[in-house]
Amino acid sequence: MFSGEALNQKVGRLSGGERARVLIAQLMLQPADVLLLDEPTNDLDIPTLEILEESLLEYRGALVLVTHDRYMLDRVSTVVLGLDGLGNAERFADYAQWEIWQRGQLVGAKSEERAGEKSKVAGATAAVGAKKKLNYKETRELDTMEERIAEAEKELQGKHELLLDSSVMSDSVRLRELSLELEAAQERIDEMYTRWGELEKRSKEVTK
Repeated sequence: MFSGEALNQKVGRLSGGERARVLIAQLMLQPADVLLLDEPTNDLDIPTLEILEESLLEYRGALVLVTHDRYMLDRVSTVVLGLDGLGNAERFADYAQWEIWQRGQLVGAKSEERAGEKSKVAGATAAVGAKKKLNYKETRELDTMEERIAEAEKELQGKHELLLDSSVMSDSVRLRELSLELEAAQERIDEMYTRWGELEKRSKEVTK
């Protein structure tokens, strides 16, 4: 990627992208069983990126690649190690599977956080104007709310565990469907907690 007259230039006079090209070319000429590349696409132009990708695809050793370049990751890697930011890691076939798994992890973490704040939510402020005494149906709804929330959270946890099943993770269609089910289940639980807070507040109000 250098012209003939540029070959005699000192490396110190090259741009950042040109220096990166020299270092990568030098690296690719050295025999090695493992290559560890940390953000190798930084400062590279498109033609150089294409040459780098082709070189890595032809490399016969093991490659450990750390990059924000999703396209290169999907094209070059055979295994993606995904980190969810919560201390967990899993192996995936591609970046898209990791994205779905990460959303499921965040949904599960949100559910646990909600469960820990159950007592606070139960005392949440009722909607403006909701001053009426509970009728029989609402009283019955309040009495069974905690049990129904527990069942819903158990169901959510089951879906979350299913998301980590290897057979599901290898099925991109099922993985996406389950991710949407997790989001819907979490939204339902959030609505139940809000409703519980409203009913609890109204049940404690003193009729003036």
